[in-house]
Amino acid sequence: MKHEMRLNAKPFKKIKDGEKTVELRLYDEKRRGISVGDIIVFTCRDSGERLEKRVKALHVFADFKQLYAALDLLKCGYAPQEIAAARAEDMEEYYSKAEQERCGVVGIELENIKILERSSSIYLGKQNSLLKKVKNGYIIKLDNSEGKL
Repeated sequence: MKHEMRLNAKPFKKIKDGEKTVELRLYDEKRRGISVGDIIVFTCRDSGERLEKRVKALHVFADFKQLYAALDLLKCGYAPQEIAAARAEDMEEYYSKAEQERCGVVGIELENIKILERSSSIYLGKQNSLLKKVKNGYIIKLDNSEGKL
């Protein structure tokens, strides 16, 4: 399943560059619909650029204080020099204590999507056939049992 989320430019760039692999959100009704393996399409508020990531894990907590104590803050987008000053209260800029209390919070762990198109061929198992990428981008099916296209 695909989900849409908007991000400011700085966290969008960090996710794009692989510097941030955990997105922090309120665990509201929208986020409760996210499952491991789902795709999140992030849109940068400033540029409109879009980026897709797969959900690797969901880390659910009662509030950001618990989340900050449990997760690696480097993965949450903090730079090494910012870790000592990082506080759960930083998230109150986005989500009030009352919202956290009502919904809980989630760290959505992200991973890159593996693109099969980079492979020159894909074996289809029991069907004993192969899909092969050719120059013009078309895909042809090779039937290995008969040795012909």
